Amino acid sequence: MPPLKTVALKKQEQTAILTLDHPPANALSRAVLDELEQALDDVREDPTVKVAILRSRKPRFFAAGADIKEIAAIGTSGEGREYAARGKAVLDKIETAVKPFLAVVEGVCLGGGCELAMACHIRIADTGAAFGLPEINLGIMPGFGGTQRLARIAGSAKALEMMLTGETIDAQQALALGLANHIVKQGAAYDTALKLAKWIQGKSAPAIAAILAATRAPNGEAFDRETRLFGELCETEDKHEGLSAFLEKRPPRFRDR
Repeated sequence: MPPLKTVALKKQEQTAILTLDHPPANALSRAVLDELEQALDDVREDPTVKVAILRSRKPRFFAAGADIKEIAAIGTSGEGREYAARGKAVLDKIETAVKPFLAVVEGVCLGGGCELAMACHIRIADTGAAFGLPEINLGIMPGFGGTQRLARIAGSAKALEMMLTGETIDAQQALALGLANHIVKQGAAYDTALKLAKWIQGKSAPAIAAILAATRAPNGEAFDRETRLFGELCETEDKHEGLSAFLEKRPPRFRDR
């Protein structure tokens, strides 16, 4: 993978750490999305990585949104569709991964930045975090999957209220709505994510992937997919090891197969 300028990728043990570094506010420009996609492809394809953490190098900004100048330059509906589809395709690579992504949200998390955080499977925020989809204030709407993801997370009524008013909510409100899984003091979000990642590392990779796949199923297929995936896990080595370890009263030694 060529050197990246706006996204740093580091791996330690079985965790990949992706760090956004695009001053001043981590705007998700086309160039940033391209580099984020490169990093995501690396993480998705690396069998040694079981968990990924997405964070910002800027303590005041997770990501303030898409690149306003790029949006202002869009002049046709076709260009707009292409722009939105590109952003959604990159974020989909997070949501559809077979390994969980944990977002460390410190400071401003608005617009495209909020859409990026919502694509992650777990969000750890500090007390100074602020969430919102304020695109309506610019005469536009969320385009990277935000209308659907916020409705799934917070419920359609609250999602509509937030998007139609452009409301920004604080960390405690985000926790109540499910936009944040954990709220911690400022400066502690990254360490909390590392501890959670280490906990998940000890689980079986096939079981992790199956749980993620089951929760992504469309409503009409969700239960059938869960049943099928449960059946497939019953043939894995990790299933036999996990049950044996439980019966023998010892920690399991999963081999991720």
